[in-house]
Amino acid sequence: QVQLVESGGGLVQAGGSLRLSCTASGGTFSRYAAGWYRQAPGKERELVAAISSSGAVKKYADSVKGRFPISRDNAKNMVYLQMNSLKPEDTAVYYCTADSDYRRVSGAMAGGPDYWGQGTQVTVSS
Repeated sequence: QVQLVESGGGLVQAGGSLRLSCTASGGTFSRYAAGWYRQAPGKERELVAAISSSGAVKKYADSVKGRFPISRDNAKNMVYLQMNSLKPEDTAVYYCTADSDYRRVSGAMAGGPDYWGQGTQVTVSS
């Protein structure tokens, strides 16, 4: 079992930046792919970014490509999402996820990731 805890959310003005962090525990984190999903009010949950267990492979939603780099530090059991040039439409609850299969995190396989954090709110004001 992997436990995930997000931090770093908050309120920011449009054009600003935030960095989300996710701390993993309970497993050998370097064996898991990880990712960030988000859900805005009234909308379906969507993939924001995914990263393979080694960090060599990454995937981004078109809406955040070039603005939200994802990274990880396996020595610290951490995953990060650097959010730059934030827009009001980025407002959502952001969830850290993990799975032993990268395809489940990236959306290439149905079912979604096995492990989810509790979520952190990001609000971007115009």
